[in-house]
Amino acid sequence: MFSSIKRLLIGRPLKSHELGEQKLNKTKALAILSSDALSSVAYGPEQILIVLFTISSAAFWYSIPIAVGILILLTALILSYRQIIYAYPHGGGAYVVSKSNLGENAGLIAGGSLLVDYILTVAVSVSSGTDAITSAFPALHGYNVEIAITFVIFITILNLRGVTESASVLSYPVYLFVLALFILIAVGIYKIVTGGVSPQLHTPIGTPVAGISLFILLRAFASGSSALTGVEAISNAIPNFKDPAPKNAAKTLMAMGALLAILFSGIVFLAYYYGISPSEKVTVVSQIAEDTFGRNFIYFFIQGTTALILVLAANTGYSAFPLLAVNLAKDKFIPRMFLIRGDRLGYSNGIIILGIASILLIIAFHATTEHLIPLYAIGVFLPFTLSQSGMMVKWLREKPKGWVPKFIANTTGAVISFTVTFIFLITKFSQVWPILIFLPIIVYLFHRIRKHYKAVGDQLSLKTCESPVTIKGNVMIVPVAGMTHVVENTLNYVKSLSPDQIIAVYVAFDREAEKQFEEKWKKWQPDVRLVTLYSYYRSIINPLRKFVDTVEHKASEGNYRVTVVIPQFIPKKGWHNFLHNQSSLLIRTFLLYRRNVVVATVPYHLKK
Repeated sequence: MFSSIKRLLIGRPLKSHELGEQKLNKTKALAILSSDALSSVAYGPEQILIVLFTISSAAFWYSIPIAVGILILLTALILSYRQIIYAYPHGGGAYVVSKSNLGENAGLIAGGSLLVDYILTVAVSVSSGTDAITSAFPALHGYNVEIAITFVIFITILNLRGVTESASVLSYPVYLFVLALFILIAVGIYKIVTGGVSPQLHTPIGTPVAGISLFILLRAFASGSSALTGVEAISNAIPNFKDPAPKNAAKTLMAMGALLAILFSGIVFLAYYYGISPSEKVTVVSQIAEDTFGRNFIYFFIQGTTALILVLAANTGYSAFPLLAVNLAKDKFIPRMFLIRGDRLGYSNGIIILGIASILLIIAFHATTEHLIPLYAIGVFLPFTLSQSGMMVKWLREKPKGWVPKFIANTTGAVISFTVTFIFLITKFSQVWPILIFLPIIVYLFHRIRKHYKAVGDQLSLKTCESPVTIKGNVMIVPVAGMTHVVENTLNYVKSLSPDQIIAVYVAFDREAEKQFEEKWKKWQPDVRLVTLYSYYRSIINPLRKFVDTVEHKASEGNYRVTVVIPQFIPKKGWHNFLHNQSSLLIRTFLLYRRNVVVATVPYHLKK
């Protein structure tokens, strides 16, 4: 049944040689890897207005110069990540750049930040998409968490089906969103030019505003910079591109940067000119669309595509998280399970872990976008700062031809990214403080995992001087719960191995039952020694464990090995297991961790 459901949801398994067919062309890659950055247009401008609104609506004109500053940062980041794509064509982005140029710990900080950031990408994107839906249909506002979780499950299943299949599905909503916003911006500007929008709705640029300060402006700039999250995703996912992968990735990055700049500028300008004020229940894009078109088909088309891309922007996390996890797993900083490809040739363990973590985050924050964005933004601007700084070190160290303009671009990006990170820490400390605790813990865990892998490798290597232990013979211990075909089957198997000694062990809870069992055993298996253990506290595990330890201690003195052979019957149907005590599983679990004790299971398959 499980296999059938899995095939229905995920599809047939793909052969390893079909991996090349799972690579992305530029059109599909732009859709799934840029969806996070493009979707942030729906909430980035709103974050600027939320900060400025704390002064007054008269301060909204400052959103224009703030947007110019954000575009400068975007240009620096795009140019920098274009350099990273060519310098590190195997992917890894900020993690690889920081590790190579700034050291291992800097790389782990960048890698850990991005892992958390991609989880936040899914949570923020889906929560924002849910907000867009409930803006159009206010009656659904109380079901934000349930709607968001449903979307996460849908996108997780879609990604488990494979990269190209998810890209084929997601391309249409992304390009429809771009089309919808182009229509909105074009019609909005047309109405402004033709006098369809009253100039009285906004404060003229340059109007003095009481209470405004550099601190407020920097805070608004940092909040608006959340629109740049997702810019690094393409540099992480270079292996997903068709050959020549670096060239295709670089072209996709430039196209994403151009689209993001146009859409972000257009929404900021329309929000300013229309005099839009941020609202808890109605998004800025929704207000602009309603003021431009009214609540007609085009309005719902814009809201629908906005909701779709905000939800599906989570796919950027699903594309980049598994590949970043692969790079960390190759360096042995996270579990090796992240290196395993699933039935559809995607890194399914990374996809599943990402989905589960995102759902937990949505539940914890009640799908509230405003509470997630600061943590989300600082999680990406910290790697931005490290990657830019890493590229600065690279150019200073290598000094290739034409390195000076590249160094200037990276320096600009590093300074602005660091400024944004610092502002977030100062102004949003009450919301971003968890990263100051979790990030050191994550880096510490990275080191502990790698230390473990190194210790295991050293112990397993044949190059060590440890000589193998000579085994003279075997003592077989068979735990028995009764006289049945299961026990008979196990004893026959054990006898066929010709061990030096066979000991059957019975744990009794009643003295009378103990005597009766001993008498019956002598008649049934007279050639097999039986040891009965009385349990005062009705526990099977403790008396058996003590007995095994005693036998193992005596056996080790003569270089004999103890093997515990566990009889176990296997029901014909899986659900029948819930109807039986799993004593054999408990015994095996406890004894597996005993030194110098081998644990084996002899299955007996039931016919009915």
